Formats: sequence, structure tokens, C-alpha cells
Amino acid sequence: MPRELNDRDREILAKLAPECTDLVCSGSGVPFRSLLPPVANHFARDEADFRERIGRLNDEELRYLADLVLVGEESLGCVPPDFLEIFLWRVAERLGDEAAVQIVERAAAGECPNSDGAEDL
Repeated sequence: MPRELNDRDREILAKLAPECTDLVCSGSGVPFRSLLPPVANHFARDEADFRERIGRLNDEELRYLADLVLVGEESLGCVPPDFLEIFLWRVAERLGDEAAVQIVERAAAGECPNSDGAEDL
């Protein structure tokens, strides 16, 4: 089920993409339902830029995003593979390998929600 971004989500999005002034995807007109897909697909210029943006998060914010992925509330469905690898590397580096492995296992098992694309925003 798609989620609506809460205050904490909006704070993290502002940290990841301060240039984001509207919580609606300009291409689809649908409100963002996750944080990583819009950062990866709409705001990061390239892999280096995405890495820098993810690096802005403190451990608690990164844990929050990882936990959202694990409970099925943060979509990775339309995050480009190279950007997903950057996210997983940062999770492993800062939160431990087990956290990254859990995310990979969830994705490999096809348990990541919102895979139809419409809810990945």
C-alpha cells in the first residue's frame, strides 16, 4: 500500500534533495510515495551525486530508511541498479553488513512492494 510522506520523510527528503520544492512527480503528477526513487531519478545528476546525497544522512536517518525498506514502506522498485548498489554500500558501511544483506534478501525474494511502478514515486 502506498504511503504518504510524513514530516520525518519530508525532512529527510529536504536533506537529500534541498532543491525539491514540490512533493509531486513532474512526469506523472503523482505524489512521491518513497524517498530514494525520486532522489535517484529526479534530483541526483549521476552516481557520484547520489553517493554524496546519501552521505548526508546520519546513521539514524539511514537506519530509518533501511527499516522502511524492510517493512515494505520504502520502495526500491525503480531505483537504478547502480544507485541501489550505492545505497546498499552505505548501509553496509554505516549500519553493518547484516542490514544490507537483509535488504538484498528482501529484494531478491520479490518482497519489495510497489513493484508496479506507480507507487515507487
